[in-house]
Amino acid sequence: MDAEAAGGPTGRTVAYWGAVVSMMLGVFGLVTAEFLPISLLTPMAADLGITESLAGQAISTTAILAFAASLLVSSFTRALNRRHVMMGLSALLVVSNLLVAYAPGYLALLLGRMLLGAALGGFWAMSTAIVMRLVPEPLVPRGLSIMVSGVAAATIFAAPVGSYLGAVIGWRPVFLLAAGLGVLALAVQFFTLPSLEPRGHGSLSTLLRVARRPRVAAGLLAVLLVFSGHFALFTYVRPFLENVTGVAIASVSAMLLGFGVANYAGTYFGGFMLERNMRLTMALPPLAIGAIGIVLSSTTGAPWLVGALIAVWGFAFGTVPVAWSNWVAQTIPDEPESGGGLLVAAIQVAIALGAGGGGMVLSLGGASGVFGLGGMTLITAALLISLRVRQQPEPAASCQA
Repeated sequence: MDAEAAGGPTGRTVAYWGAVVSMMLGVFGLVTAEFLPISLLTPMAADLGITESLAGQAISTTAILAFAASLLVSSFTRALNRRHVMMGLSALLVVSNLLVAYAPGYLALLLGRMLLGAALGGFWAMSTAIVMRLVPEPLVPRGLSIMVSGVAAATIFAAPVGSYLGAVIGWRPVFLLAAGLGVLALAVQFFTLPSLEPRGHGSLSTLLRVARRPRVAAGLLAVLLVFSGHFALFTYVRPFLENVTGVAIASVSAMLLGFGVANYAGTYFGGFMLERNMRLTMALPPLAIGAIGIVLSSTTGAPWLVGALIAVWGFAFGTVPVAWSNWVAQTIPDEPESGGGLLVAAIQVAIALGAGGGGMVLSLGGASGVFGLGGMTLITAALLISLRVRQQPEPAASCQA
């Protein structure tokens, strides 16, 4: 299992599903660790003797390092076997969680979160290219949907379970459990990931050339719109539900759990749809989420209706990461690692824009204004995808531009 069989663009004639599951476990562990401080912010701040706003920088620090790592990982590891790189990034996840769990002060906490950002950005940037090499080409959408399901599982697990366990056993043991998830992912990767020699050029100049390709540039702009619109809505969904629709906190928790479960189901549905109609799978979810945002911005409907719309929103968004990972595989098959890095970097920027821009709108026009603007952004993204985004590779001339 140390060499790839020749068998088309993906280089595989058989599928290594165990290795794909190991990638999913890596994603699950990384995203769980990324989101844990959201539900543990108050006890973390109290224990370390800092303000909650200062503790919140543990989240933004991770995002900044993830952005940088997503752009640099391919260049810095271009001579290394990809099996060793992915296992190294999973080991970094374990170390980062241990540092946070035993942090004696704020600086140690930040160091642990910086290491997590490096692991998160690097792993995500290379994940699509790795899955492309683990399964035959027709099965790439299915493989990507399995891998990305780790995000949906983390969405369900991190906030509610992290919050509950933090109250029962304390926030530090929760991060020890997160380190255990990293150990599990690393062990499965050790036994299932085959040897994967480096491919492509993996340099910063290659990254810039790929970004300048017209079809890639249009796709990255659409990514910015889709994810910034979504995170403008999602970041402020709780104040919207409490202040606009008047939903009680227990109902808010139930609705967010419904979002997470529907999101998990949507991830697998996205893989199913991609095998049949990629354009529809890319354009329809942001259109649906945008419409839901606009409807919610102008209604104070019954809680059951609001909950149903949020569940549909979660299901629709579940298809989005799968679709865009597959877009990289289809559009940039010659440099999927560089393409994955650009995709992750664009998503990190979009998260910052969505959360930051949504916060400004919240202070000026309230939660309804955030949902209206976010909805319009998503509908604009759907139109751009329909008119300009293509999943076929660039013509040879464009690729060398």
